[in-house]
Amino acid sequence: MNILDIIEKKKNRKELSNEEIDFFIKKYTSDEIPDYQAAALIMAICINGMTQDEIVSLTNSMASSGEILDLSEISNNIVDKHSTGGVGDKVTLIVSPIVSALGVPIAKMSGRGLGITGGTIDKLESIPGYKTNISIEDFKKNVKEIGISLIGQTLNLAPADKKIYALRDAISCTNSIPLIASSIMSKKIAAGASSIVLDVTCGNGAFMKDKEQALKLAKMMSLIGKWSNRKVTCILTNMDEPLGKNIGNSLEIIEAVEALNGNMAKDVKEVILTISAYMMKLSGKFSNISDNKKKALEVIKNGKALEKFKELVKAQGGDVTYIEDLDKFEKAPIITPVISEREGYVEKLDAGIIGRAGVDLGIGRMNKEDEIDSRVGIRLEKKIGDKVKKGSILAYVHANNPEKAENCIKEMLKAYKIGNKKVIKKNVLEII
Repeated sequence: MNILDIIEKKKNRKELSNEEIDFFIKKYTSDEIPDYQAAALIMAICINGMTQDEIVSLTNSMASSGEILDLSEISNNIVDKHSTGGVGDKVTLIVSPIVSALGVPIAKMSGRGLGITGGTIDKLESIPGYKTNISIEDFKKNVKEIGISLIGQTLNLAPADKKIYALRDAISCTNSIPLIASSIMSKKIAAGASSIVLDVTCGNGAFMKDKEQALKLAKMMSLIGKWSNRKVTCILTNMDEPLGKNIGNSLEIIEAVEALNGNMAKDVKEVILTISAYMMKLSGKFSNISDNKKKALEVIKNGKALEKFKELVKAQGGDVTYIEDLDKFEKAPIITPVISEREGYVEKLDAGIIGRAGVDLGIGRMNKEDEIDSRVGIRLEKKIGDKVKKGSILAYVHANNPEKAENCIKEMLKAYKIGNKKVIKKNVLEII
């Protein structure tokens, strides 16, 4: 068995065996297969797809490429949440402390930015001192003692996925259902969660551009969950426009903290309360979705959710004073407005265009070795349904040089469609 034969087989649309998939995962994880050969196979998978059996085999091989955590000493029902990614998606940063403050343990392993979608780990690392690469022992200790830990993929948890994840980003193979499903579910299996809520985004700013594709992905991940003895709920959410107001790493931390203080954009609130409610239900401690939403609002109002976030930051080495005083976050050297050229209502705000403009600013990576700039980003002042006048400020661009700022403004004006009708956007589309 060799990698060239496996590449050739998938290139010719043939089904790979469990042994061939396992061979690839083991050899690539141990650096016996170079990036260029792995990239060839990943591209063939992206173009030609995979059968259900191949996807399950790929998921299990990636999960088994490292340690699979046993968190039963902490709880018999650890609940996890994962998003398929989006522009301005800071949901994990808000939901996790809310649910943890209600007594549901949160043990979550997150990823970095992929394509135009932001990564929770990149955002958390914009808090000075916050460690995303703590040991498994400290991860468990934090969950046990304070009820929450958010970490990146360690060398011991799904290391194959960590390598493939970065490679996919660099070769434009981010929107493949087999690769997305196996990536997400291998991390969930490895991280030891027994119940999982999946935020499956669809729209211009997501990997799945339409609801039909998002449903296919959701059903595939549900199937993998069932085969792996996990309880899974999938929530389809709208990503045609960015979620919330801020796009960018430190900017999204700021918006998350503001949300935990009770200042939430309407679309963020709808998504946050829905995901929190279903995580609470899967925990077995809370049964009624409507009541669960009220309880989530209560821990925001009484400050317990924000305190839980501060506990998390402190436990993982972060400087809590940045959470207490958001003005401490370093600002981009250039902050400039995007001015509306006409009057009317915002009928469309293309999250895909904004996501790509954000990557050009330095929010994300064009190559897997690229460094991001946590200061840069975009703050939206007008969103779908809002009325604007000619000369109104639509958004602010936070940039690190004038040329990037100017290019971003041009792209932002393309992203906004100003028309004559007021559009009402639905944020939570379906629950599976």
